[in-house]
This record gives sequence, structure tokens and C-alpha cells, in this order.
Amino acid sequence: MVRIITDSTSDISQKDAAALGITVVPLTVHFGEEAYKDGVDLPLEEFYKKLAAAETLPTTSQVPPGEFVPLFQSFADAGDDVVGIFISSEMSGTCQSAEVARAQVGRDNVFVIDSRTTTFELALLVRLAVRYRDSGLTAAEIDARIRALIGRARLYAVVDTLKYLKMSGRISTTTAFVGGLLGINPIIAITDGRVISIGKARGLKAGLKIIQEQMAASPPDPDFPVIFGHTNAPDALRQTVDYLTKEFCLTDYLESDIGTIVGTHVGPGAAGIAYIAKE
Repeated sequence: MVRIITDSTSDISQKDAAALGITVVPLTVHFGEEAYKDGVDLPLEEFYKKLAAAETLPTTSQVPPGEFVPLFQSFADAGDDVVGIFISSEMSGTCQSAEVARAQVGRDNVFVIDSRTTTFELALLVRLAVRYRDSGLTAAEIDARIRALIGRARLYAVVDTLKYLKMSGRISTTTAFVGGLLGINPIIAITDGRVISIGKARGLKAGLKIIQEQMAASPPDPDFPVIFGHTNAPDALRQTVDYLTKEFCLTDYLESDIGTIVGTHVGPGAAGIAYIAKE
């Protein structure tokens, strides 16, 4: 049997994880002295309330190797193969922890993949791994297919407020102030394992136009599903889904909440899309 493992930055809920037959290992979120297991102890609605009230951004702790070792060991001892797909090593040490644990377990049937991404783009790769598992592929074959798709994976999103990018130090206070006055919405993407800004617009509609242009240059492959995500912004999500599904004739798609990791930096009100681009 092939076991699929990911971490909580994939924003795959416990309910969905059970339905997919996968294991989600949580990171830890810290608001001052308070610590919460991501996706376990802190519901997203409560997280965004705490984030709005926070004077400083929460911090996160990676999954330590000691949490992966017994998990890998138990699966390997049962004769199962393991494929682990984790948050970008540029954003967290979680993938490195999994590599350390794999070396300690010392089994060649444990595969650890650096997804080079996070949130619902990571979830897309995990769901594709589940599809391959259910079609009968071996762990080695799943590992190879997911690695081949990483370079084709795309995520674009419109951010509603510059407040949290300022608090995280990604933009200056002056830029945030001027941008706020002008109603500027940053457009972000995940490239080379990091969240980057690829443009700015005044309002969601203008931002979606920029995303549409990016997608037109690297269109979705219809052989793969698409995932739309949002940070506590159902209205923005709906507009994003309606606009992009129409523009690209998308019918195979899911919708996802963006969790605490990316949510911390972009804040509420963001919405975007993740997909696999055509070769």
C-alpha cells in the first residue's frame, strides 16, 4: 500500500484528509505565548479573528524530525511505501525535517518531495498523488510524476490589503500607506518556492484581469483539475471562480480555504487559482 503524507500548510481539512485516505501533519502557530496545532486546535474563522486583532503577526514552527520518524517507521514496518509532499523548503524547514526522518528510518521506500509551494497549490499536487495512488501506481512512479508536475504548477492570487505584507516586512510602511490610499491590490504568485509580487491593480476585477493575462501565457492543462482558494473572502472567491472559469472554460475545479501560513502574510480578502499548465 502507498501512504500519502503532507503537512497542514496544504490546507487540506481533517475531513477531506480522511476521505482522501492521507495523513496531514500539523505545523504549530504561535500568537505570543499561545500555541496551536495548525488545522487542529485553531479553526480558520477563529484564526482570522485573532489575526485582525493582533498587533504583531503570529509565527509558525516547522514539524520536527521527531514527529516524522515514528510515522515513517510505522508505515514502513507495516510494509507500506510512503510518498510525502511538503511545503517549499524556501518557506519552512518541514521538508528538511522529513528528509532527516527518512534518513533515520533508513528505508528506500520512503519518498520525500519538496513541492516548492504551499497552500492550495500544494493541495493540488497532493490530490494528484492520491489520483495516481488510486490508479495503481507505485510510490516510485507517483514520486516521479509529482516531481515532473512541480515545474508546471502555477498559483496566482489578488491580495485585498497591504497591511499584512507591511507587518511581515515584505513592503515598506510608506508603500503600504500610499497603496492603501490608492486602493492598490498586489497580485502574487509562487515562483521558485517563494511568494512574490508580479503586479498591482486597483480593485479585484483589475487584479483578475492581470491573472487572466498570466494564465493566457501559460494556460491550464485540461487533463488536470484546478483549485480556487481564498482567505476568509467568499465573495472574492465567487468573483474569481466566475471570471476565470468562463475565461478558460474550466469545469473540473475545487474550492479551498487558505490557511494560517499564507493567510498570515496576505491577510483576509485574498482570492486566487492554482493549476497545472500545459507542457
